[in-house]
Amino acid sequence: MQVNASQLNALLTAYVPKRLPVLITGRPGIGKSDIVAQVADQVDHDLMISHPVVEDPTDSKGLPFAAADGQSARFLPFGDLERALQPRKRPLIWFLDDLGQASPAVQAAKMQLLLARRIGEHKLPENVTFLAATNRRNDNAGVSGILDPLISRFATVVELEATIEEWSAWAVANDIAPELFAFLRFRPDLLSVQKTSRDIEATPSPRSWGFVAKTMGVVPKELELISHAGSVGEGPATELLAFIQIYRQLPSPAAVLATPDVAPIPEAPSALYAISAALAMYANESNFERVVIYTERLIAAGLGEFAALLVTDALRKTPDLANTHAFIKAQGGPIGKLIHG
Repeated sequence: MQVNASQLNALLTAYVPKRLPVLITGRPGIGKSDIVAQVADQVDHDLMISHPVVEDPTDSKGLPFAAADGQSARFLPFGDLERALQPRKRPLIWFLDDLGQASPAVQAAKMQLLLARRIGEHKLPENVTFLAATNRRNDNAGVSGILDPLISRFATVVELEATIEEWSAWAVANDIAPELFAFLRFRPDLLSVQKTSRDIEATPSPRSWGFVAKTMGVVPKELELISHAGSVGEGPATELLAFIQIYRQLPSPAAVLATPDVAPIPEAPSALYAISAALAMYANESNFERVVIYTERLIAAGLGEFAALLVTDALRKTPDLANTHAFIKAQGGPIGKLIHG
């Protein structure tokens, strides 16, 4: 079952306090680990991340040693297993990342932990919850599969899907450069791309676009293509730079809002995405009345899609805009009809 980031967050927030294990699948770099970390903060849990792909079965069972009677063996826990077995006041999420890349022997060693919540004579505290994540077989991520008996140990299995709506909300909250934000709105199909070859080359994903966001404005202009292509691939990087040229040639948001009743409205979709994103990031309580004027002109020109993006993104960036006189007044006009359907 596919879920978006908000749905996965809500699901984990409900499951974790009940100690129900969840397996999350999906493409590399779409935010599985980040969402688990967010949920740990939201439900006030500690987070311990293990990587079964680099483990040996003894990591989950403990090191065997001879018991005092010389006739039996006991197991000495170490590493993450030892930490998880410690009595704790604060509950713990034990996150098994990249579980599908682990060997069958390591996966089998996880079964008793997940179902019986014990290994030999060692019993896990009640306030430990297992979450796990894996890429899929067709993601070229070294996943050969997960043992069926191990899958059955999870209360539910969901596939995380990257969506431009969820990424946009994250981008606004994290002050991502408006030109990158606008570009992915213009080309949402480039947010996450399935890799089809085994060549050593980058492909677009929310994670790799995050690297682009961090390097924009940092690398010299003559190295932008090299830098961005190394993050998301040459094709998407070339498109991004072409889009940025369009973005930089547009009037500044301040110039548009200086005369919102007569400022030009672009015709090209790329430029419309660019100006909508720029105005959304620029909007504040003191200029929002002017933003409303320009937005209503977009609606009158039959460009309601861009008007809706502008207002939605502006409210995400600055929620207090909803309390301004300009926004309250606009609720009775074309903006209110557009937003409320």
